[in-house]
Amino acid sequence: MSILAPGAIATARLDLLPLRVAHAEEMAGVLSDPALHAFIGGAPDSPQSLRARYERLTAGSPDPGVSWLNWVIRLRDEGCLAGTVQATVGPAPHGAVAEIAWVVGTAWQGRGVATEAARGLVEWLGRQPVREVLAHIHPEHRASAAVAAAAGLAPTDVWQDGERRWLRRVVPEVDGARTDSGFQTGS
Repeated sequence: MSILAPGAIATARLDLLPLRVAHAEEMAGVLSDPALHAFIGGAPDSPQSLRARYERLTAGSPDPGVSWLNWVIRLRDEGCLAGTVQATVGPAPHGAVAEIAWVVGTAWQGRGVATEAARGLVEWLGRQPVREVLAHIHPEHRASAAVAAAAGLAPTDVWQDGERRWLRRVVPEVDGARTDSGFQTGS
């Protein structure tokens, strides 16, 4: 598998911009609400901690077969950052698999930002050599489940660390066009 690099992704209202260390200061404010950690645990990072984390993320995975892809979500009309989306892409027996995640700051929730960003990310991944897109979602996090469903993922019977796996399969190109296959339980 060749290593992927995050490119800019434009949606109707958003620009998904490849993560840079310089985003840490603004993102520390965006992600400062402790409520964002209700399902994932932990606490908000300080600007310094977030800077160190972004330095590690932008340096890339230590595994040469794995791509760490991270974007900040920029609201085009407001000119501000509102969250992040990410994908970890790695090899699997039948082609590359992307595990995705998203987080939108409390001030921007309920406006469809996470849904639009996740759809944009999944569409971008569909143009890459990725066969499956998956996410792990806490069973009580209804908003995240709605985002996953809107991005074309479906819940499976697989659980990991108390979270349900959601999956979207992408079928290889047929006559130059990629298509999505139906969801299959248990994978």
